[in-house]
Amino acid sequence: MNQAFFTLLLVDDHPMMRRGIRQLIELEADMQVVAEASNGYDALLMAEQLKPDLILLDNNMPQLNGIETLKRLREAHYKGKVLMFTVSDAQEDVSDALRLQADGFLLKDMEPEQLIEQLRQALSGNLVISPALTLTLASALRPSSPDNARNLTHREQQVLKMIATGLSNKKLAHKLGISEGTVKVHVKNILHKLGVSSRVEAAVWALEHDK
Repeated sequence: MNQAFFTLLLVDDHPMMRRGIRQLIELEADMQVVAEASNGYDALLMAEQLKPDLILLDNNMPQLNGIETLKRLREAHYKGKVLMFTVSDAQEDVSDALRLQADGFLLKDMEPEQLIEQLRQALSGNLVISPALTLTLASALRPSSPDNARNLTHREQQVLKMIATGLSNKKLAHKLGISEGTVKVHVKNILHKLGVSSRVEAAVWALEHDK
């Protein structure tokens, strides 16, 4: 069986940063940087033309910042993964990115080996967040009472624990031996019972309350 091969688009207004990341990724046999963009407008065009598997997106860029670029990518129905990769740990940026369906939020101070591992995790369908952002993320999202967990069925508690690990619905279904449609129903019920509006909020709630 052929090994999976992934294409990436780097978006950052600093050429040295793009060059360093490209050189790092070039060491990986199953990843290739197919293009680079120095601003959000070029990124939108390249995403439409090349349809990369993953976009590594800086936030602090002139003209069109990363959050706005992410918003426009999703409005254009870009289906690939988008990872925010930035120096900003501002609560508003983190919460906005995840509400706009970013697949992760990473800080640029991480080790090169960590970045590659996080790219692989995201390409596998997992949500990736820099550990330093856990408290920021928890503060950014709507709080929910631990008493709400009493309303969860045993199966819903299982699903919630797996959501907290970043597993996709497909992987959840495989691990539990149920259909993906059934998983979606469980997730919908969990969000309703916890009083949250997204999987990310549910995951943070589970981590905060050790569920």
